[in-house]
Amino acid sequence: MANKGQDITGSVIDLAVLKRVLGLSKPHRLLFYSALVLAIFLAFLGPMRAYLVQDAIDNYILPKNQEGLLTMFLLLIGVLVTEAVFRFSFTYSSKVLGQSVVKDLRDRVFGHVMRLRLTYFDTTPIGTSTTRTVNDTETISDIFANGILLIFADILMLIVIIVSMLVFCWPLALASMISLPFLLYATYIFKEKVKVTFQDVRNQVARLNAFLQERISGMRVIQVFGAEAQEFSKFDSINAAHRKANIRAIWYYSIFFPTVEILLSIAIGLMVWTGTSSILDGNLYVNYITWDHGLQVVKQPGGVGTVVTYILLINMLFRPIRFLADRFNVLQMGLVASNRVFDLLDKDFVIEDRGQNERPLKGKVVFDKVHFSYVPEEAVLKGISFTVEPGETLAIVGSTGSGKTTIINVLGRFYELDSGSITVDDEPLESYSLKHLRRQMAVVLQDVFLFSGSIEDNVRLSSSITREQIIRAAKIVGAHEYIEQLPGGYDFQVGERGNMLSMGQKQLISFVRALVQDPALLILDEATSSIDTETERIIQHAVENLIKNQTSLVIAHRLSTIQNADKIMVLHHGVIQEFGTWEELVAQNGRFAAMVKAQS
Repeated sequence: MANKGQDITGSVIDLAVLKRVLGLSKPHRLLFYSALVLAIFLAFLGPMRAYLVQDAIDNYILPKNQEGLLTMFLLLIGVLVTEAVFRFSFTYSSKVLGQSVVKDLRDRVFGHVMRLRLTYFDTTPIGTSTTRTVNDTETISDIFANGILLIFADILMLIVIIVSMLVFCWPLALASMISLPFLLYATYIFKEKVKVTFQDVRNQVARLNAFLQERISGMRVIQVFGAEAQEFSKFDSINAAHRKANIRAIWYYSIFFPTVEILLSIAIGLMVWTGTSSILDGNLYVNYITWDHGLQVVKQPGGVGTVVTYILLINMLFRPIRFLADRFNVLQMGLVASNRVFDLLDKDFVIEDRGQNERPLKGKVVFDKVHFSYVPEEAVLKGISFTVEPGETLAIVGSTGSGKTTIINVLGRFYELDSGSITVDDEPLESYSLKHLRRQMAVVLQDVFLFSGSIEDNVRLSSSITREQIIRAAKIVGAHEYIEQLPGGYDFQVGERGNMLSMGQKQLISFVRALVQDPALLILDEATSSIDTETERIIQHAVENLIKNQTSLVIAHRLSTIQNADKIMVLHHGVIQEFGTWEELVAQNGRFAAMVKAQS
């Protein structure tokens, strides 16, 4: 569904977007052209059936020609079976085409989303990307399954029916079409009204989903503060608005279809009156196309069969017109969804990945006058320069908003620098391929995110990692024993976002996930701030053993965890205020010394 506050608009068919959507079917052009050919055959098979009925009545039933009637009966059965097979093939191929296009497009959208800079996710709600990847792409499938192909088939059938009616007997055709302009006008009004209500329904559903998503995610807060009554009242109001939007749509449908039936009855009545009057007066003639002596049009007297045939043709004429309004709305909504998906695909928030360097990293990191800002003219890093040699541990401390986590973000190329440079092993950061660079880095964050699945699934983010490697890393961290105590051990299902585990347990899993990658650069972003003292001791012991042979950047609020760091960098408002060892900074009696005194 669309996001909260995300209106669905659009009043005309955007041909440029339609052309781009049709281009999505190129890998499946065989299905597309098959559906088009089937639509052409169906456009002729329907009217053919009606004219066979006329021939059977006038030339076999009324003259009581039983032998010829059996032949006509078998021919009609053959046409009906053929039409049914073609109808099945058309429906199946068009819907398979729609789902095939959606599958390809979803892969493309998700792949694009995974390459976007974090700036996009900082400013775009998660629901928006989910909507683009799932709901909007599904709406695009309707363009093929219930939109453009069916519209083409219906319009082609209308043309064939109208032309054949005019050629066969134009007086009856004109009598049949007297109410057609009124039907077309009613269909247009219905299409416009239903389009507005359809948009309203979609927006109300979006509000409903957004509200439910937030409240279900935050149900603990609602129950803790006893706010159930207030939240239910809000939900009831949104739900009532959704009901009203649906009732408005039902109202237009309840008016339109009876109107169509009335106009259909008028058309049939006028045609029957005209036809029977002409038969009684002996003035009803029909045109047959023959090939006896070349292409000829032969005029012959018409009869009861002609009137019956036109009753069938009028029904065939009115039926697609009734559904064209819905199909145009489906097409229009599909194009609106397509425009949103293409807008996402056209975003240039993708980090350029032109690096070819995939040498194993030793771990030397150099920042040289690095400037960076998330928002233009609001600098977060202001000329940061420092060097970390291979195997060294650099601790970064500072108040909230000083730029500690930002250093990690730019080192992993999740954001691009405003100016300055970063080198790793004396090579520009941009010279490394993103995939290689990030596989050489392991990051443990304060807010641990675990996916639904087993503990092993959450640790193994690369198919090349074995369970033996996972167990070895878990033993280094000190998590093996507690994992083995869980039901199923490494196959224990952690639940959505890891809600079956405590914060400390999730943090241990994240350490195992980082260590099993055997990274050249280890980054701990306040990794021990959410765990208890006992768990912190386990992790601290493992980290001290691990970082002896790896370059490590440690962001910490608990200063007791960084006493053994080789260097400590104190940030304040994006500027390095102090830099040195623990003893050197304490001796300076500056900001770091004040922080140590405050925590002790």
